[in-house]
Amino acid sequence: MSNALKILVVDDHQLIIDGIVSSLNKAGDYEVVTTRCCDDALLKLKQGTFDILFTDLSFDVAVQSNHIDGGESLIKAVKKEGIPVKIGVITGHSETNRIYNVVYNLKPSSYLLKNKCDATELQFAIQKMMNDEVYYSHDVHQKLMRRACIEIQMDEVAIQILKELPKQSKISNLVGLIKKEDGTLLKQRSIENKLANLRIDLNAINNTDLILKAKELGIID
Repeated sequence: MSNALKILVVDDHQLIIDGIVSSLNKAGDYEVVTTRCCDDALLKLKQGTFDILFTDLSFDVAVQSNHIDGGESLIKAVKKEGIPVKIGVITGHSETNRIYNVVYNLKPSSYLLKNKCDATELQFAIQKMMNDEVYYSHDVHQKLMRRACIEIQMDEVAIQILKELPKQSKISNLVGLIKKEDGTLLKQRSIENKLANLRIDLNAINNTDLILKAKELGIID
């Protein structure tokens, strides 16, 4: 009987699947099963025993049924069913907010980026996963660390300003809206100073760029 790890790869693009399978074949002696449909993936996981599931996050509706519409839903379904499989993400989604939400809400054992994932990284990720450890690609780890650092620097006043700024045509309109912890209102000069510090913290060139970066980091919606 083979002791090779059994891996299920789920992606809606056959070329991506072929690339991942090729890397897995270079990385080690694995038994690899593939599918382009999340519903089929869940069925395979229910009917057979797999050690690892690697899934993308976004799927083309053309290859999907109406039940499981993407990788996040698939991960939730696998966890709900209590299927004993290590879950890894291989995706092109490198947006900090998307990464943060997936990692902290779904807690996959690995998060790899398609454009930088090769046989060496896959082998390392698999070793970590099978040792009950997590592995994130370097870029993913850096984005998570940066978001954590920015989150620590954020106070309630900063969040208020970032949320209200896109709604106002000029900074003076924020006066009367932004409150300190004690309930007193911030004056325009204080708001301008806070914005200046926020632009430095988020490395933004102007307030429009500041809002875009705050959204990309998931600080505001």
